[in-house]
Amino acid sequence: MAARQATKTALRQVKPILSVDRSEAKKRALNLYKAWYRQIPYIVTDYDIPKTADQCREKLREEFLKNSHVTDIRVIDMLVIKGQMELKETVEIWKQKGHIMTYFKDSLEPKSTDFLSKFFTGQN
Repeated sequence: MAARQATKTALRQVKPILSVDRSEAKKRALNLYKAWYRQIPYIVTDYDIPKTADQCREKLREEFLKNSHVTDIRVIDMLVIKGQMELKETVEIWKQKGHIMTYFKDSLEPKSTDFLSKFFTGQN
């Protein structure tokens, strides 16, 4: 009896959020990537960030590749929804320059070795 109940719960289907299958989820993610890619030149000029459009596109690619291992369709859909919300907030200029620059915090930039640079960053 317990085995039958376990089989029923294991076979229960979960309701999809947006996409029905993996190819549709992939298409939505690719469309989001293209939308971000097209908006990058406008974002750079509107926010006046000290990065070029090419550097921003590289960061966009890095952010998308960070989640390339995700295979669950519902998780992909949630990431796409969050990405669409971020894009809308960015395009409508509901964010500030500091919010945009936080994407570049974890990128590896060459560390300076002179005294003043170390002092300003709080290194010993």
